[in-house]
Amino acid sequence: MRLWAIAALVVAAVIVLGYVHPFGNPRVEPAKGLGTLLQRANMPAEAKAVLVTKCADCHSSETRWPLYARVAPGSWLIERDIVEARKKMDLSQWEEMTAEKQEVLRAKIIHEAKSGDMPPLQYLALHWNAKLSITDVQVLSALGKSPSEGEAALTGVGDAIRGKLVFEKRCAGCHAMKTNRGREGPMLAGVFGRKAGSVAGFAYSAGLKNSGLTWNDVTLEKWLSNPDLIVPDNNMSFSVPKAEERRDLIAYLKRIETVD
Repeated sequence: MRLWAIAALVVAAVIVLGYVHPFGNPRVEPAKGLGTLLQRANMPAEAKAVLVTKCADCHSSETRWPLYARVAPGSWLIERDIVEARKKMDLSQWEEMTAEKQEVLRAKIIHEAKSGDMPPLQYLALHWNAKLSITDVQVLSALGKSPSEGEAALTGVGDAIRGKLVFEKRCAGCHAMKTNRGREGPMLAGVFGRKAGSVAGFAYSAGLKNSGLTWNDVTLEKWLSNPDLIVPDNNMSFSVPKAEERRDLIAYLKRIETVD
């Protein structure tokens, strides 16, 4: 067979295989335009702009498909990454999510931004301008704050039973009580009275490890109210804006004293 014929067959095979989708076909979701994303989302305009500019390519139906994204088998890997990215967070569906789901995703956005894990290296290799700047990280970190964040601490003893519900609602997405495995935050059993940044086997930020803090009523109240004010270099995802919830959560953390 002549070389030109072989080359033609290879080209034809690559083109045909580009229409095969072994990991799912993210192209079937219709694009509506970047301007339609997060229109009614309750978040600062600056944060919306960063998410749309830096994240929407993989985390929404507004993916821009370059020509090489049709060339197999590379196209399969691109499609796989986009399918997985949309499963974790699809900005096109943000306004249809429950408030609880949005809150969990806000926490994950902040954590990924602060840790530098997003965008992934394989994406940055081809889209270097997607790298989050220091300003971008600061803007996304504001997603963990709310207008009521400055609410003063309450006096008196919190309710540990209500605090458990606060933990399950606000904290359990990143923390478990008695394990670090598979979690973005350290285990919290025994946190009350513990030195900050001291759980063995967990990768803390340098700022938290060197903070010299011990977790007690005062430091936990400040930390839960606004982590960035007490330790600027931290990986905490978000705050607990309501003073009553903070008080109840601290009461619950006091009860979980040790790891079995």
